[in-house]
Amino acid sequence: MNSTRKFGDPILSVNNISLSFGGVKALTNISFDILQGEIRAIIGPNGAGKSSMLNVINGFYHPQEGEVWFDGKLRGSLRPYEIARQGIARTFQNIALFKGMSTLDNLMTGRITKMHANIFWQALWKGKAEKEELMHRERVERIIDFLEIQAIRKTPVGRLPYGLQKRVELGRALAAESKLLLLDEPMAGMNLEEKEDMCRFILEVNDQFGTTIALIEHDMSVVMDIADRVIVLDYGKKIGDGYPDEVRNDKDVIDAYLGVAHD
Repeated sequence: MNSTRKFGDPILSVNNISLSFGGVKALTNISFDILQGEIRAIIGPNGAGKSSMLNVINGFYHPQEGEVWFDGKLRGSLRPYEIARQGIARTFQNIALFKGMSTLDNLMTGRITKMHANIFWQALWKGKAEKEELMHRERVERIIDFLEIQAIRKTPVGRLPYGLQKRVELGRALAAESKLLLLDEPMAGMNLEEKEDMCRFILEVNDQFGTTIALIEHDMSVVMDIADRVIVLDYGKKIGDGYPDEVRNDKDVIDAYLGVAHD
């Protein structure tokens, strides 16, 4: 990506994050930021700590050390649903959709944090609840059009091919209208055509919606094509951070991917 693109202030900063499970150190003293409006890639070999870092950002894991700042505020130990309400949405490495529900209904679940009518009015589907659901459905229909999945809007997602399920999961995350979108290997298991489509949608989400994106991805050609900046993890430690061309030519990064032993 063009390193001259202009971005805002950091929307997220992680400072000196360390995370352990028993005697196993998953993350050690990790610090980086994500700027408003950028696409930030997190890469590294298997077991590098990438998903653990994403889980810290969206509250699944609580680090033993360090701080997380989001949208200018120091964040405490919030639960994932509280963090979702603050404006962070994510997709998962293993697809986490409701397989028996339609594409439309799966996308509607992404609007839960935006729903305010109490359960009484929702049961009656009158007044405020009716107006609210119609508004949410209108938003979801726009996402369906954007992702070009009109033909499968009523299809149970369990019947869809893998690539389309990944697109539906992206749509559900978009439905939350988040400030920061976390994508955990959004192109894993896809063929070339599906990857090209997903790259296009990620770029358009960033461009048209202005959504800040952090993504984990193993396909280095994808990362180098779409990321504005890249952070590299290896064995839970940060070994690289910069523009794609800088990271690609970094000796420590090359060694990590080639399996070269460190002195």
